[in-house]
Amino acid sequence: MKAIAYKTPGPIDQPDALQDITLEKPTATGRDLLVKVHTVSVNPVDTKVRKNRPPAGGAEWGILGYDAAGVVAAVGENVEHFSVGDAVYYAGSIARPGTNSEYHLVDERIVGNKPSSLTDAEAAALPLTAITAWEMLFDRLDVNRPTAEGSNLILVIGGAGGVGSITIQLLRALTDMTIIATASRPETQDWCRECGAHHVVNHREPLAPQVKALGLGAPGHVFSITQTHQHMADIVELIAPQGRFGLIDDPLELDIRPFKMKAVSVHWESMFTRPVFNTPDMAQQRDLLNEVAALVDAGKIKTTMTEIAGKIDAATLMKVHAQIESGTTRGKIVLEGF
Repeated sequence: MKAIAYKTPGPIDQPDALQDITLEKPTATGRDLLVKVHTVSVNPVDTKVRKNRPPAGGAEWGILGYDAAGVVAAVGENVEHFSVGDAVYYAGSIARPGTNSEYHLVDERIVGNKPSSLTDAEAAALPLTAITAWEMLFDRLDVNRPTAEGSNLILVIGGAGGVGSITIQLLRALTDMTIIATASRPETQDWCRECGAHHVVNHREPLAPQVKALGLGAPGHVFSITQTHQHMADIVELIAPQGRFGLIDDPLELDIRPFKMKAVSVHWESMFTRPVFNTPDMAQQRDLLNEVAALVDAGKIKTTMTEIAGKIDAATLMKVHAQIESGTTRGKIVLEGF
């Protein structure tokens, strides 16, 4: 089968940063599905792993990709929820070979039925970001449990990317919260509003004065998706006492001591935690992907796909990795077919 892989971590401008290779098609056993991959999307985690982590377990090649839509080609002997021919979408596990291959093995507990109203390309844009946003909002920040102050107000820092785009939509579909998003360019600010943000402020400028100027009070919840280290002082200033703060990026240093006086709780989200550690609640990812599919098919949320970049090959993936690393992506970029 065709696959796209890397050998040595490094920058994307190396000619062999990603390579087209051929591998044996894997076999499904246990609770695994063998999925024939039709479409994939690219996430910041793809670029971080490619730059920083050698292929896992001493393997010769590292295969990236943490989003896919396709069709079940075979099932392991313990699979309970899927059959050959089912259309699926999912985000895989960072501890296993990724989705940048014609066929891919994935545990059925983290796989959802593809939204019937979406194309494969539109569906592939959603899984990783939807899981990340859902787990942060409802498992970590617990937005449906009111805070003492500012419980109906949330700030989403980095609202125009893949996670931000679906976070805003889930908040509008499933809560009555007032959403302040951040974006720096007119087109990304418009995108945040299109996704459902009530207010948009510029994260290139100090956030605390802009939030205060809205006259809405202090937000009880803050979700920082990107550049957390640049905004920490503003977050400490603007968040409500006894608020909840969540982040998903990887600041080299994170001093949370300034939150103590306000008794702010801090929550870090990684959507790979459940599959990597095989947690007892791992199947919740299948359930939430099916709930997201139901919301899509009911017209309550939409795909965050903004571009189909081309075929799934090394040349196209290298261009998309470079774009992701530029920090200017709006929504999700998808690749289709081998």
